[in-house]
Amino acid sequence: MTRTAIIAALPGELKPFVRGWSHQRSNGVDLWRYPHDDGEWIAACAGAGQAAATRAFAGIEKSGPLDRVISTGWAGALRDDLQSGQAYLVSTVLDTKTGERFAASMPNTSSTLTTTAPGAQEVSGHDFSHAKTIPTKQPRALAPEPLTLVTTPTVAAEPEKHRLALAYSAALVDMEAAAIARLAQMRQIPFDCIKGISDGFNDQLPDFNRFILSDGSFQLSRFVLFSFLRPWYWPALIQMGENSRKAAQSIAESLLHLLNPRGQIRERNGYPNHKH
Repeated sequence: MTRTAIIAALPGELKPFVRGWSHQRSNGVDLWRYPHDDGEWIAACAGAGQAAATRAFAGIEKSGPLDRVISTGWAGALRDDLQSGQAYLVSTVLDTKTGERFAASMPNTSSTLTTTAPGAQEVSGHDFSHAKTIPTKQPRALAPEPLTLVTTPTVAAEPEKHRLALAYSAALVDMEAAAIARLAQMRQIPFDCIKGISDGFNDQLPDFNRFILSDGSFQLSRFVLFSFLRPWYWPALIQMGENSRKAAQSIAESLLHLLNPRGQIRERNGYPNHKH
C-alpha cells in the first residue's frame, strides 16, 4: 500500500483532478483523498509560497508517512516556445533564494505527459490509449529537452521573468516546488514535478504580490476591486483566466498519466468522471 501526495498552492489548480474526491479543511490546509486498492492519493494546498507548501506537506503527513510526492500547480513561462495552458514535466527545481538544486523523477525523457493530438510525437514507453477518463482537444506541446523550474519568493512579473531566464537558463517559475523537493529529499522519497503554464513569457500583468498575505492566501476581493478600476489589464487577465483553466485540466490529465498510465487503478476503483 503506497501513499502519494500531490501538492499545489490553490484549489483551482487541483479542481479538475480532485473532482469527486472526499474533501476536508483543517488549520488552513485543504485536503482531498482518493483511496484505491493499491493505496491512497492525497492532494493538498495551503496557499502560495514555500511556507504554505510546507504546511500542506505536514497536513498530509499527519495521517501517515509518504512514499512519493508530486509538486504541481500553475507556473509562469520563462521561454516563448512553451505553450500557455499546457502542463509540463519538470526535471530540475532550483531555489533562487538558497541556490539549492533538486532533481525530479523523469519517466523516460519527455517533458510533457498529456494526451497526444493527431500527428504529434508519442512518448517512448508510455501507452496512453487506455487513459480515456479525461478526453482532451488540446494539442500536445513538445519539448524534447529536460526543463528547469526556478522557485522564487514572490510572483515574477515580466521584467523578472526575463532576468530569471537569463540568469538560470530556466523554463518555468513558481513559488512552491523547491520546498516540496527539499522535504522529499529529506525523507528520501521520490519527487515529481508537473506544472501548467498560466502566464506567458511576455504577458503584461498586474503585480499579484500585493494581494498575497504572509500565510500565502490570496486576497481575491481586493484584487477584483483593483482590476475593476484598471480596464487596461482586462484583456490580459481574461486570457490568463482561460490559460489557467486549460492548465488545470492539462495538469489533471498529466497527473493521471503519471500515476496510472494504463488506467487500471481508475477502472478498478471507479475513478470520478472528468469529462468536460
